Amino acid sequence: MEYIQVFTAFEKKKDAEKIVGILLEKRLAACVQMVPVESVYRWKGRVERAKEVVCVIKTRKSLYGKIEREIMANHPYEVPEIISVPVHRGSKGYLGWIGKET
Repeated sequence: MEYIQVFTAFEKKKDAEKIVGILLEKRLAACVQMVPVESVYRWKGRVERAKEVVCVIKTRKSLYGKIEREIMANHPYEVPEIISVPVHRGSKGYLGWIGKET
């Protein structure tokens, strides 16, 4: 089984909590870490700053399409960050737990 981490960010914690609840309820994620960050980015020709909550979603690679659809359907941003990063290695127990929970 192949595993990934999916990253997305929200301006409001309540929006992050909503998607976390959906992903866990539908067993699309075994765990989601919510991390407060300050982002600096270019948007529509300007440099912007924002406090955001980054969600790090632990899941199986085969579930990426469903996760992307849930994020797109529930995200308030015009162009939300949705990035998948492969997990090349991990402890057998932890990866087994992700597989069991998703």
